[in-house]
Parts: sequence; C-alpha cells; structure tokens
Amino acid sequence: MRVYAVDHPELPPLEMSSRFKRDIAYFMTPPGERGAPALPSGEYWITLSDAQHWLDEGILTLVSPLDSENKAEAEITEEQEKWLEWLIAHNVQHVRLAP
Repeated sequence: MRVYAVDHPELPPLEMSSRFKRDIAYFMTPPGERGAPALPSGEYWITLSDAQHWLDEGILTLVSPLDSENKAEAEITEEQEKWLEWLIAHNVQHVRLAP
C-alpha cells in the first residue's frame, strides 16, 4: 500500500502495510468539518492540527458509528506514528491510497 500526497505531488509515496487501508478511516476529517472538502473514493483529508494532536497524545479516540456516546481510546501503532510524522513533516493534508 502506498500513500500519495495529493497536495504535494513532488513527494515520493509513503509505503504502508495493506492494513492501513482500513486504519486511515479513523484519521480522516469528515467533509465539511474544519475545512475538509468532499473527495473522490480512495482520497482522504487529514487536518494537520488533528494529526499533531494524535502524535502528541499517542492515542486515538474511536467513536461508535451506532452510538456516539460510546467511545474508546486506542494507542496509535508505530506504523501510524510514522505516517503522522510524514504528514506533519511535509505539511500534507490530502492523501490518496493505491496498491
């Protein structure tokens, strides 16, 4: 799995495990929130302030899609940490996943 920086096409893609295709949904900023645009399938917006917060805290808060009152915290993995560092270091917010 490769992560491409759509807003910085000069960057080489970041190699990630195939599992990351599922994980990225936990990090994406929903369209219309904090300036996130609607994007085509396979593209994601991650607000840099959120990325910095997750990296600083080392945890991600997961909200149940069926019940917004049920939340859980999960520690970010080393791979997710590497990805967040890449986003922040290169000022990337718009990404595309490809095999």
